Amino acid sequence: MNGEARTTGLGAASLIRAAAVWGPGLLVMLADTDAGNVVTAAQAGAQWGYRLLPLVLALIPMLYLVQELTVRLGVHTGRGHAELIRERYGLGWALLALVALAVAAVGSLVTEFTGVAGIGQMFGLSRSFTLPAAAALLLVIVGTGSYRRVERAALLIGLFELAFFVVAWAARPSLAAIARDAVSFPFGDRQFLYMAAAIIGATFNPWMIFYQQSATVDKRLQPADLGHARVDTALGAVLTQCLTGSVLIAAAATFAYAATPARLSSVGDISRALTPALGAAAGKIIFGAGVLGASLVAAIVASLALAWGVGEIAGLKRTLEVKPFAAGWFYGVYALAVVGSALAVWATSDLVWLNVAAQVLNVLLMPLVIGFLVALAATALPEPYRVSGRRLGLIVAICTAVSALGVFGGLRAFL
Repeated sequence: MNGEARTTGLGAASLIRAAAVWGPGLLVMLADTDAGNVVTAAQAGAQWGYRLLPLVLALIPMLYLVQELTVRLGVHTGRGHAELIRERYGLGWALLALVALAVAAVGSLVTEFTGVAGIGQMFGLSRSFTLPAAAALLLVIVGTGSYRRVERAALLIGLFELAFFVVAWAARPSLAAIARDAVSFPFGDRQFLYMAAAIIGATFNPWMIFYQQSATVDKRLQPADLGHARVDTALGAVLTQCLTGSVLIAAAATFAYAATPARLSSVGDISRALTPALGAAAGKIIFGAGVLGASLVAAIVASLALAWGVGEIAGLKRTLEVKPFAAGWFYGVYALAVVGSALAVWATSDLVWLNVAAQVLNVLLMPLVIGFLVALAATALPEPYRVSGRRLGLIVAICTAVSALGVFGGLRAFL
């Protein structure tokens, strides 16, 4: 009986600890299914049917491998990603990594606010109202002075993304068409390769690496938590790609095989075309909730990743565990990124091509960002935990192949 009690107690303790550890992996993956990702997946489905669905699902293992390395580095070194690059390779390389992070984060933030503006316009709300409201909400959430409160609020918002599964189910996709397209890849078409590059770039946002490693450190996770953190990351990787696949499936079923394919030029166009089976009002609400949740979560994660990166390289206080005035530069960078991006979107139009182009930009940054990550995993970890041998060779081979495909596809459209 005592043995059974101890076993039950250990099981309960393990579940409690898992609940405390989980968060960074799921959150960064929910952020990965952002407005740019949704628009890119919808455009891919509309233009190419289900042909890019196998790529979306095939990226799950690499997504897990990459993000698992950030967790491993965080728990064993206690350093954020930018800080670790500076310690190991010097200020010059760290600044180069920071430039890549800034470009990716700002590009992503612009797409997030275009999503917010687009959803607002669907409901007849001016961007002059929705953009300031969204920016104010993001500032309030992060200004609480607690990583756990920020994480919980963001995860709650991110749950609205589950609406994409409803949208895919309502589109009634053809299994025969999915099977047929799954083995049809027009690699000779430049536009197909460009869209494949956008899908890869939408999956591997550079700010994801910086965010998850810094969040792991800010949350004070220890080596004993690595198992739970890996499960958190694995579930997140599967979830984000399934959500992306759902949008692609819905778009393919609605656009690619329709008698008159729709022209996508805004989030509103995507919503109106994707959701008629749900009813005009319900469809608008369900799709709008998904895009809005994705946009707000990604805006939080991308902005925090940039703020952590700047703080780590400059040696400034950088944590959500203190109030804003106690870490003014950290919160200031976050606020500047949020407000500046909202203002940029307020002054521009809401175009699908802008979202797709931002994802292609991400894929062009992949070799640099993932190269730093793999190098750190092979050199900066304590000896027993370093990535080496066959595992290192496998990771390098997979990352090189995917990065090469993305870069080739991104450049091929212009060559």
